[in-house]
Amino acid sequence: MADREDTVAIPDFRCLLQMDPNLKTYERDFKRRYELLQKQLLRLEEAEGGFERFTRSYETFGVQRQPDNSLFFQEWAPGAEALFLTGDFNGWDKFSHPYTKKPFGKWELILPPKHDKSPAVDHNTKLKVVVHTKDGGRLYRNSPWAKYVNREEESVIYNWVHWDPPSPIHPRPKKPTSLRIYEAHVGIASPEGKVASYTNFTTNMLPRIKDLGYNCIQLMAIMEHAYYASFGYQITSFFAASSRYGTPEELKQMIDVAHSMGIVVLLDVVHSHASKNTEDGLNRFDGSDSCFFHSPPRGEHSLWDSRLFNYSSWEVMRFLLSNLRWWMEEYCFDGFRFDGVTSMLYHHHGIGSGFSGDYSEYFGLQVDEESLVYLMLANHILHTLYPDCITVAEDVSGMPALCRGVEEGGLGFDYRLAMAIPDKWIQILKELKDEDWDMGNIVHTLTNRRYGEKCIAYAESHDQALVGDKSLAFWLMDKEMYTNMSSLIAMTPVIDRGIQLHKMIRLLTHGLGGEGYLNFIGNEFGHPEWLDFPREGNNQSYHYARRQFNLLDTDHLRYSQLYAFDRDMNRTEDKYGWLAAPPAFISAKHEGDKVIVFDRANVLFIFNFHPSKSFQDYRVAVEVPGKYPFSSALSPHCSLPLSLQTLAFSLLCHSAHSQYLP
Repeated sequence: MADREDTVAIPDFRCLLQMDPNLKTYERDFKRRYELLQKQLLRLEEAEGGFERFTRSYETFGVQRQPDNSLFFQEWAPGAEALFLTGDFNGWDKFSHPYTKKPFGKWELILPPKHDKSPAVDHNTKLKVVVHTKDGGRLYRNSPWAKYVNREEESVIYNWVHWDPPSPIHPRPKKPTSLRIYEAHVGIASPEGKVASYTNFTTNMLPRIKDLGYNCIQLMAIMEHAYYASFGYQITSFFAASSRYGTPEELKQMIDVAHSMGIVVLLDVVHSHASKNTEDGLNRFDGSDSCFFHSPPRGEHSLWDSRLFNYSSWEVMRFLLSNLRWWMEEYCFDGFRFDGVTSMLYHHHGIGSGFSGDYSEYFGLQVDEESLVYLMLANHILHTLYPDCITVAEDVSGMPALCRGVEEGGLGFDYRLAMAIPDKWIQILKELKDEDWDMGNIVHTLTNRRYGEKCIAYAESHDQALVGDKSLAFWLMDKEMYTNMSSLIAMTPVIDRGIQLHKMIRLLTHGLGGEGYLNFIGNEFGHPEWLDFPREGNNQSYHYARRQFNLLDTDHLRYSQLYAFDRDMNRTEDKYGWLAAPPAFISAKHEGDKVIVFDRANVLFIFNFHPSKSFQDYRVAVEVPGKYPFSSALSPHCSLPLSLQTLAFSLLCHSAHSQYLP
């Protein structure tokens, strides 16, 4: 950790401006953003003793067990008239345990231990904060700092549960140089029509992920969300791990086992907005329409029907920064994928904005500098406290310097999601015949990223699988996946084309598209259909809210061929490290032949996308002269031929300076 927390490194914008001279016009903007960050750090140092203490506020808010087993309760409710604590411990008496009002909207309560010296509130018992509003109302609220919430089977409301078992310590693996991400949702990680568990994921999914060669898991829908069909993006309890999958201890064990396998784990964190729920969410916690949020209309997202945080509020900043620290400390996550960054960066939240790439779109009054500086602060604190922490931004706008250090005026993220790539593949499959595929346009989409800012490339994620769309495999093979995926029957042209293009699209994206790679759970073996959670519109069905690993485990089905390709693709990257190498040198994007050729990390990639033409003695350019032995892509299990004579072909070669591929 740095000696002083109120400063970051001396700013140096020269590197950023040298990479992109067009940003020279906006040098003042970068300097102002940096100065705003410095101002916040100085305020933290003066008021709180630095961000180290400030971001550990989860140790003072909510409920804390003291050394003598007394319980200390603290909440921030500036708009409340009075606060009381009720629950199982006092027979749900609404008035017997009042909080004491403190300065700055804070309220405190101390419960002494029982006669036997045990805590007054037992582990795994229910609690509620009773809020008396200034207009005479009485509200029953969960603590915003609640570490565990759950609901009765017949109820839709989540209740605060006091959770205080002993916690183990989890060692973290080393930060990967080549990031291969397996995006996963615990609840759908089973072929059964139900909500799957943390224990199921530990037992059945972690060995698969390890075998596939992924070194990072990105976990969705972990922060508690009352509405399952929100896919985890309408958060109601920010410090609570979702109870629908099991207990906090089972999640900790899951992460611990992943770490023992050398796999880092990222949390899909949602600080861009919050659920509108009042009974079990943050909305109107103290009876006012603000508290954690801006008052309407600024504090409401018109498309998401959710509340927007007031990032300029000291207590909101305490809440959110401590939330990041909590997940890193308590559960030993290794970093975060920040959801909805585009919405945070702009006052217009990206609504109705196409983002042409003109630099004027990224600077000026449309930028929400309060949330932008919050993101800079979050990244600075995380990377200072945890040097190996990984942060990924979900931003569709293309904000310059998003993935540059805060000392350069950047926002400090490690990676950004290359969101244009999956959109391009879906567009091609929806709109174009095979003979109309534009090699130049494909290559442009895969390589159109800001120099010096790392990207996570992917052919499809959860976005493409959601209801209203469908997986790449289903776009390619559609209804024939129901009848013709068995190796016991003859291969049909549709299945043959679909399997080969599925492999080629993923390998091309893996090799050319970024400095990291992401796959969504099940798509590694060509999962059919789409994803849809139980809701009123589908009669609460779990049929599409599951991953059919039974298809993969049925030996005679061709899904195993796609799985083997994905596994060997990752293992080959692990051997040669192209994701950690400089951008590829592209030597051919031939429209007539439908051929793409590039080399990266001393590996030569050749793709023939022509629907009917094969080639013999095909000449390709290489940077280093010499003899180049070749073998079929990745392994014999991939069902790819050793010659160039094939309908749809992807071949991975390597230079004479490297060993033969297995």
